[in-house]
This record gives sequence, C-alpha cells and structure tokens, in this order.
Amino acid sequence: MPEQRGREHHRNRVAETIREEIAVIIEGELSDPRIGSVNVTEVTLQPGGKSGLVYVEVMGDEAAEAAVLEGLMAARGYIHAQLLQRTGKRRVPDLSFHIDRSEKLGTRMDVLLDRIKKRSKKLEANPSA
Repeated sequence: MPEQRGREHHRNRVAETIREEIAVIIEGELSDPRIGSVNVTEVTLQPGGKSGLVYVEVMGDEAAEAAVLEGLMAARGYIHAQLLQRTGKRRVPDLSFHIDRSEKLGTRMDVLLDRIKKRSKKLEANPSA
C-alpha cells in the first residue's frame, strides 16, 4: 500500500513540474500567432507515465480555442524536446493538449443556481402562483 502512495506522489510531482515548464515554454518561446493568451491549468499523467493530458485555458471564443489547440498540437514536438532538455530525464511522456472548460462550466452553474434561488424566493413570497 505505501508503494502506491509513493508512486502517486511522484507522478503528481512530475506532472506539476511538466505543467510549470510547459507554461514557461508557451509564454516565452512559442512564436506561433495562433497561440495567444493561454494558461496551463493541469497536467495529468497516466499510471504508467508514458502519456499525459495537458489542459489549457484559452481566453476567447470557440474559434480561438480551436486555433490555440491547433497551434499547440503543431508545437508538440518542440515542447517535448524542450521538456527533455530542461528536465534532464531520459523520457518525457507523450502529451496531448485539451481545452479546460471547467471555469466556464463553473460560471454557468453559478448562474443557474442563482436563477433557482430567485425562483424559489418568488414561490415562497407568492405561494398561490
């Protein structure tokens, strides 16, 4: 049992290091015009550590998200090479990029919950309706 916890802790540390390095690479080294305002929110690694998912948050609409995703997928080889060089590891997981929509979904859920609260207050104030 302690081995599993140790492996998971190591995987989380590696994922956090990769997230920080990718954020620096995207912010300072990529000159692709498709990649605008991007925030790397999370990196999750598969249990074997051979592949991982990089979640990015994009400021803009769905067209901007698609363009950023396309630019990041085109730069994936460069990012992989830079990660190998910066981390000094023999292997770096194969990464795929995905749009993180959790912030937008959270905002939408807050709006819906506010509507429900307003409706319930109206029903309490006017029970005959």
